Amino acid sequence: MLGRLLIRYLKPYRWLIAGVLLFQFMSVLATLYLPSLNADIIDEGVSTGDTAYIWSTGTFMLAISLGQIVAAIIATYFAAKAAMRVGRDIRNDVFDKVSAFSEREVSKYGPGSLITRNTNDVQQVQMLAMTGATMLVSAPLMAVGGIIMALQQDVGLSWLIWVSVLTILVVAGLVISRMVPLFRSYQKRLDAVNRILREQLTGIRVVRAFVREPIEQQRFEGANHDIMDVGRRVGTLFITLFPLFMLVLNVTVIGVIWFGAAEVEAGSVQVGTLFAFMQYVGVILGGVLMAAFTTIMIPRAAVSAERIGEVLATETTLPRPEQPIDEFPTPGTVEFRDVAFAYPGAEHAVVEGVSFRAERGETVAIVGSTGAGKTTLVSLVPRLFDVTGGAVLVNGTDVREADLESLWKTIGLVPQRPFLFAGTVASNLRFGREEATDDELWHALEIAQGRDFVAAMEGGLDARISQGGTNVSGGQRQRLAIARAIVHRPEILVFDDSFSALDLTTDARLRQALWRELPQVTKVVVAQRVSTITDADRIVVLEDGRVVGLGRHEELVETCQTYREIVESQLGVETQA
Repeated sequence: MLGRLLIRYLKPYRWLIAGVLLFQFMSVLATLYLPSLNADIIDEGVSTGDTAYIWSTGTFMLAISLGQIVAAIIATYFAAKAAMRVGRDIRNDVFDKVSAFSEREVSKYGPGSLITRNTNDVQQVQMLAMTGATMLVSAPLMAVGGIIMALQQDVGLSWLIWVSVLTILVVAGLVISRMVPLFRSYQKRLDAVNRILREQLTGIRVVRAFVREPIEQQRFEGANHDIMDVGRRVGTLFITLFPLFMLVLNVTVIGVIWFGAAEVEAGSVQVGTLFAFMQYVGVILGGVLMAAFTTIMIPRAAVSAERIGEVLATETTLPRPEQPIDEFPTPGTVEFRDVAFAYPGAEHAVVEGVSFRAERGETVAIVGSTGAGKTTLVSLVPRLFDVTGGAVLVNGTDVREADLESLWKTIGLVPQRPFLFAGTVASNLRFGREEATDDELWHALEIAQGRDFVAAMEGGLDARISQGGTNVSGGQRQRLAIARAIVHRPEILVFDDSFSALDLTTDARLRQALWRELPQVTKVVVAQRVSTITDADRIVVLEDGRVVGLGRHEELVETCQTYREIVESQLGVETQA
């Protein structure tokens, strides 16, 4: 998975990779050439006292060193540029993929895990691309080139090189094999920390209301301790590598001096050649060391690439139609035809056999006891889920055959738990339509009964809104969400119990304004309060996911036992009479 991911995202930047290879090759050539020049200075310059030769060769070595530095800098720049672009492209693709997920896929992974995959996991792959483009290119060249150059200096001592290289490879292989499961465990524990922290921040009011701070703190400390434990074990393995490598290197250098001294004394090898051989040993082991350190990053990047690949390979349960319909025959209509829906793995359907139709400009209300399937039913209108039986038609077209962007443009959804984004009142309202003017925003707020409290806020439309709208009350949040849907200028407004936080007076004024100002807009209203929907054109009564009543308020009071019980429980027998 890691290889396929890197090939896929590095392919557009072949010219950058070619630049890295070219300049890394030049840098390695300079590194390999310098020890032989150093040997020449010792053997031909220092030993004979030829100062001119020392100066000329030294100047040449300085020029090569400067060229090596420039080549290394350019190679690193190209590698960084390619790696940053790869990270950007992966994050964009993961974000686009997640944006196309239905509620089912988001629930499968969880928001915390999806955030980790698009941040920490992408960063691991990005770091490997950066390091691999530099070290993994230069390390083999240095190791192989160093061996060739060392053999040219002294073949008799080459056995020391093979012993040291094999020792390092064995040590690195053992350490890396133990790191792979630890990296996989680390990413899972990182998901857990993010999930717990996100839950505690989102539900801070609930935590405080039930005095759960000590318990939640223990819960977070447990997850934090788990990730610390795994991280410590990874770190312990990692830090043992460098001392072991240095030990092998130093023992090898001692061996070169020990066995090389006898050759120098016998006159078969010159002092400069022996120094060059030691330098080449350092180059060889340095190359192996670089390759090993880079290889250590591969297991963690491989785990991250696997997690990223899972997201990218996940097909949404809301497939795009091959020939999407973007022109609708009967705008403003909503029709349910024998609709059934069951969640994956559920034994029974949440809704079943639901059929009704809303014409343009009509108001259709959906009522029922808790768990009757009201929210699930209205979630099928904007195609947040796909039906498992029957069909939902919006604007005269099956939502599974409609172009999703065109479909969503015609629907204004006010969810059960309205969410506001960090920004201003205006920026939140313009989520509905970016080009909306300030006058249009104020008009939408007036319809939603939110003009007064927004005008009283410091800055008015420019007043700050915190993430989730936590700096405004529940009723204000609902009215801002309703205003946002109105700014959208939809043909169909879907209210999923969107008036629950409003007092009866504000609720009544808001409904009157909606009916008066938006007479051509079809309204689908999920409500708990009967007073909210008594004037609806049609009321759908749900019980255990089935329609047990369909008609106007007066008709249902007479004919539907379930609806009568709801009315009696809320309005009393006197009110219904």
